[in-house]
Amino acid sequence: MLSTLGTGAAAAALLLGSALPTSTPRWGDDPPAGKIVIDVATVNGSGCRPGSAAVAVAPDNTAFTVTYSEYLAQAGGASKPTDGRKNCQIALNVHVPQGFTYAVARADYRGYASLAPGAKGLEQANYYFQGDPHTARATHTFSGPYGTDWQTSDQTDVDQLVYAPCGEERYFNINTELRVDGSQADPKATSYMAMDSTDGSINTLYHFAWKQCPATR
Repeated sequence: MLSTLGTGAAAAALLLGSALPTSTPRWGDDPPAGKIVIDVATVNGSGCRPGSAAVAVAPDNTAFTVTYSEYLAQAGGASKPTDGRKNCQIALNVHVPQGFTYAVARADYRGYASLAPGAKGLEQANYYFQGDPHTARATHTFSGPYGTDWQTSDQTDVDQLVYAPCGEERYFNINTELRVDGSQADPKATSYMAMDSTDGSINTLYHFAWKQCPATR
């Protein structure tokens, strides 16, 4: 099951450095030494038009990041009703070295929020392998006044990790959503939550858990 770690300003101080960490926690076996390639198969949603999401793999193969450039939900001011909810669905084709499989042990979601007094913000996400029913959606809420970076972390218990089937290619699907509710705030005030970045410094980080397939042991 997913456990949630650190919501709000206190957690925002974590992982706010470079786009890819120099070292990260490790779950399972040591990462493979071979090259890992991640292709973005499909991108859908009001928060991420095609071409507005980029993926990068950490040099030590312990994690990968997704960086968005246009992911923002807002309410109040001149906002339209449809601006209050944005979502993004990404299907990734993860190519790993032969003899290895992977799970995602933890996901760190990051962004910036500006919420007027009375406004509410919400971030929720889940991820799963194509054709696998095992999925859980974690939700995090924020309340105005709020005006700083935010970070949420969802971690899966080690005994609950779901690995990609050995020897098969399955898309890894990531679904995220941002919502802003300004109905209890000053209607002239614009409130927003963003999961985007103009300089690559804000991203979502997915930590790999690696395992060698039985035939290679």
